[in-house]
Amino acid sequence: MNKTTNKFSPEVRERAVRLVFDNEGQHGSRWQAIMSIAAKIGCAPQTLNDWVKKAEVNGGKRPGVSPPDRHMRSGRSVVSAASDPPKPSARIDQAVADTVQRCN
Repeated sequence: MNKTTNKFSPEVRERAVRLVFDNEGQHGSRWQAIMSIAAKIGCAPQTLNDWVKKAEVNGGKRPGVSPPDRHMRSGRSVVSAASDPPKPSARIDQAVADTVQRCN
């Protein structure tokens, strides 16, 4: 679970993103549309901009890794890390060798 609390429901986020896409032409730039809509829903413009970018990635309009792909990618790294355990350091090897020598 995230450390931060989500102030806005997924429905509000989706609607805000849809409003940006629908009203982009009525403003001079996307950023102006974002600023206008962010003020109306009570969030920071950068937050809404992040939601818009994520929606574009998930929709395939912007390069990036969508959440299902991100999960698969992290799963692969965990599997590869588990199958290839780290090698002990030279210091540990030397300590074991010294202990074995003392015991003999």
